[in-house]
Amino acid sequence: MANTLRAFARTVLLLVIVAALLGLAPTAQAQVGLLDRGWTLQPGASTLRFQSVKNVSVVESSGFASFSGQIDPQGAAEVRVLLDSVDTKIDLRNVRMRFLFFETFQFPEAVIITRLDPAMLADLPSVRRKTMILPITLSLHGVTGTLAAEVVVTLLGDDMVAVSSGTPVSIKAADFALEGGIAKLEEAAGVSIVPTATVTFDFIFARNAAAGTPPPAAPAAPAQAALEAESLDLAACKGRFEILSRSGNIYFSAGSARLDLRSAPLLDSLVDIISRCPGLRIEVSGHTDSDGSAAANQRLSQARARSVGEYIRAKGIAGDRLVIVGQGEDRPVVANDTAESKARNRRIEFAVVDG
Repeated sequence: MANTLRAFARTVLLLVIVAALLGLAPTAQAQVGLLDRGWTLQPGASTLRFQSVKNVSVVESSGFASFSGQIDPQGAAEVRVLLDSVDTKIDLRNVRMRFLFFETFQFPEAVIITRLDPAMLADLPSVRRKTMILPITLSLHGVTGTLAAEVVVTLLGDDMVAVSSGTPVSIKAADFALEGGIAKLEEAAGVSIVPTATVTFDFIFARNAAAGTPPPAAPAAPAQAALEAESLDLAACKGRFEILSRSGNIYFSAGSARLDLRSAPLLDSLVDIISRCPGLRIEVSGHTDSDGSAAANQRLSQARARSVGEYIRAKGIAGDRLVIVGQGEDRPVVANDTAESKARNRRIEFAVVDG
């Protein structure tokens, strides 16, 4: 009997050795489900880009420098994009995108949500790469919509996975209330813009570490752009004030100089920019349409500019850095012939005071 047991033990040991040599031994991957513990986006090793077309045939590719994301153990995936980190590789174009298009002072984030079906990914450890069509929920500019995306999931290792766009995802400006932003960009830059963009992404996720174990090392990071500088030079300051003057996001009660609360997000961003333009004096000028008498319009434009100046001073900007001017109806940007044109002429502008 003892000889039989020893022979059996030797046989089991031999089978274990053969299995190990053939790569059949149980591994940590087999013991841990693919989505177990969840996954965290590695932003430094990931990219999120969009492509737009101007003047009929000029394609421009831009991206975002700051985003974060998770995939939970049930496959629910979420990516949050800081829209202020938009990177076109040109400083003032970035500012136009933030203030005129995305209106980040009011809508700072885009949120992307989808779900990866654990059953569809069950064979990923063996096939390594799968392509699937996923419904994606996008929240952008105060609107939430659903898109379909071809997504490629590639297992890079036991603890690293890539989730990438198989084909560009098409997004229409009209679906997310961005037509007005397109019009502002076209006017500011003097170009025509196709009102549809395509988005591509290459996200790297690392499996969340088990308790007491270090997280896996992320792949080498591509170059990422920084956000706004703490201090701006004269040209950058002038460009930003010109762009802010086009935003149209400062509101007053009808016929009044009382600021509407909806103005606060833009004005707070303005205060931030003024604080990063040290030593410069800023002109705040009010403008009206041509309805009513010229004298009344002059008084109203002055009072509205003064209200904006008071808001800025209350946020800590020294009063001697501000010059308050009322221009009345004398400097329209368009003819006062329609309600829309009159609304454009009722505005607050900002400029650096030279000298």
